[in-house]
Amino acid sequence: MNPTGNPSLPGEPPRNRPAPLNGPTPPTGPAPLTGDSPPTRNALPTENAPSTENPLPAGSPLATANPLLAGHSLLAGRAVPGTGNDAWHAVAAATGEPFGPPHRDASAEQVAEAARLAAADARAFRALPPERRAAFLDACAEEIEALGDALLELAARETGLPPARLTGERGRACGQLRLFADLVRSGAALGARIDSGPSGTDVRLRRVPLGPVAVFGASNFPLAFSVAGGDTASALAAGCPVVVKGHPAHPGTGEMVARAVTAAAARTGMPAGVFSLLVGRGHDVGLALVGDPRITAVGFTGSRTGGLALLAAGRSRPVPIPVHAEMSAVNPVIMLDGALAEPEAAADAYVASLTAGAGQFCTNPGLLLLPAGPAGDAFLSAAARAVKAAEGQVMLTPDIARAYTEGVRRWEDVPGVREVARGTAGAGAYAPAPVVLVCDTATYTAHTDLSGEVFGAAGLVVRWSGMDELLHLLEELEGQLTATLHATDADRTTALGLLPVLEERAGRVLWGGWPTGVEVCHAMVHGGPWPATSSPGTTSVGTLAVERWLRPVCYQSFPDALLPPELRDDNPLRVPRQTGATLTPGA
Repeated sequence: MNPTGNPSLPGEPPRNRPAPLNGPTPPTGPAPLTGDSPPTRNALPTENAPSTENPLPAGSPLATANPLLAGHSLLAGRAVPGTGNDAWHAVAAATGEPFGPPHRDASAEQVAEAARLAAADARAFRALPPERRAAFLDACAEEIEALGDALLELAARETGLPPARLTGERGRACGQLRLFADLVRSGAALGARIDSGPSGTDVRLRRVPLGPVAVFGASNFPLAFSVAGGDTASALAAGCPVVVKGHPAHPGTGEMVARAVTAAAARTGMPAGVFSLLVGRGHDVGLALVGDPRITAVGFTGSRTGGLALLAAGRSRPVPIPVHAEMSAVNPVIMLDGALAEPEAAADAYVASLTAGAGQFCTNPGLLLLPAGPAGDAFLSAAARAVKAAEGQVMLTPDIARAYTEGVRRWEDVPGVREVARGTAGAGAYAPAPVVLVCDTATYTAHTDLSGEVFGAAGLVVRWSGMDELLHLLEELEGQLTATLHATDADRTTALGLLPVLEERAGRVLWGGWPTGVEVCHAMVHGGPWPATSSPGTTSVGTLAVERWLRPVCYQSFPDALLPPELRDDNPLRVPRQTGATLTPGA
């Protein structure tokens, strides 16, 4: 997903359903950010006062003015300073300057303590009535919203993302928490089934939580895919305590959100070990967390390198655990001739999707397959004009900006690749220009360097001639998060021939439109075959994501009084169930 990843329902629609996660920037921004102090109700007990070492550059008011920033890990309701040898700070994405309080990595003992506390409270958390767990998720959303503009101001400074984008992302993150609260209330995720075997034996099934889950936040979504993002929300909905390894690209944002989650847990009477945050910049904290025997599963969003490291760690344990990693994709877009009748409009939409958010979306359309011939030529000319008019945006971190520049250079160094157009760099050192390059099918298939993701606003166009060549291109692709087909009704026969290949290659197949818009809903799949993800049968967005943290348990010949409520004859929780082959609603 990015080059510096962090290894270091049936029933009524949900309330406040979130907008698409990777969608266009909201048309209106938030109220002006005035730097108002956030509510202090999220303040936590701390083992030590915030450190005053390593003076900060002038003009860093967040170091002293924000009571929710101490640079600490949060272990089951306690703020605990790290013990690592080297102190480090948040970095302003636009300037590369450090700011905020010093952070020190959590120690191995603190990692083990977070896992121990989660395991100690796992049974108490899973035993809570669904309404209690749902109320906790709702409270998480409320506490995050109560942080107000201070959260957005800090996130903007740490990530370079504009306030309007972050306002929308906060709404999506909170809507996602409420979506999972509704799922918990419905009981649909329990997967209750009642049947009898051939001999007449009474057999009943439900899903139960795996246990403590480790979550690794993503750099590019500091709210919707991080401390209280989709992995955390779905794991808590499943009844699993969560230990988050915060992302070092936005440590202050992560700490503020973690304090909000901790406040929500206290407010709703959750067991203290239900949530912890571990601070860490390098690999040691994350690998120690995955290696702890009390952790039962991992959720990760980031780079292929980071995902592979965690997969290896999860598999090498005496008791291996599932690591659900979303890693990298180029999200191919296939243009058929019929979709090129209006080349200007099509090219403008392509460039808008490619450059949105500096191209830092895991669903960015990094590969466009364009037919050879006049229609494709007209599209490419129009795209060149649109790219030249585009200006670079501040990227999430200086390292990500450098990796983008290096990735584009690798593409350019391949013989047979030429530049279509380049935009202008934005202000500062970390807002590189958008670029679109082009090559033919033979060049693309001969050079594996061209098939990898360049995280940012860089697009590669591959020209194809004839359906055999297009099919060959598609067959050569790795697994992807998305595949998009632009065609008209006249292309239906061709589209039907391509669809089986697209289904094999991607978790989400689009007819028209652009992939940078992930709806958060019951039917969404944000996943795909290897190496887009490590778990092609799952998703990290939408309510199906909860199934990653559950496993089925069968109860055979149990007395009704000893069965879990959702499996009893009278169904006191009114959950939807499958009886034999018949699905029955819970009402």
